[in-house]
Amino acid sequence: MTLRPILIHPDPRLKKVATPVAEVTDEVRRLADDMLETMYDAPGIGLAAPQVGVADRLLVMDCVKDPEATPEPMVLINPEIVETSEETGVYEEGCLSIPEHYADVERPVAVTVKWLGLDGRTHSEHFDGLWATCVQHEIDHLNGKLFIDHLKPLRRQMITRKMVKFKREKARA
Repeated sequence: MTLRPILIHPDPRLKKVATPVAEVTDEVRRLADDMLETMYDAPGIGLAAPQVGVADRLLVMDCVKDPEATPEPMVLINPEIVETSEETGVYEEGCLSIPEHYADVERPVAVTVKWLGLDGRTHSEHFDGLWATCVQHEIDHLNGKLFIDHLKPLRRQMITRKMVKFKREKARA
């Protein structure tokens, strides 16, 4: 397994719609392993392939935050939201591609998602709470959308300017 560098906003690759994965290959399994290792190392609870510079519809997540609890890593290939709750909720979101910035985002509190697993079979699961927020956030990445795209334009521009400055300072270091 290899830690992969996480792209930082603004980066045009983060705004592109990812391509469906045609079949589950050893290369796809390696990517999933690398992404899980990268996500845990960051540390984060979700990571989409475009965030590591791969334009594939693949995401990993594990919303178990308690260090005493057993991790529940998930790999979702070509995930698709098939049902959303009418009820919405607000959750403070952050993103590994937008470090140290958080904002309240309103999303459905529950979703049903269908995806292809590493076993090559179709899976479906109902997610709620943090899991629902996370899977929607990561699917947004696959569609070229960041959590700041849910914010008012002024707030989005302010965060983007700070990220440009952050990247410039990081490049000088």
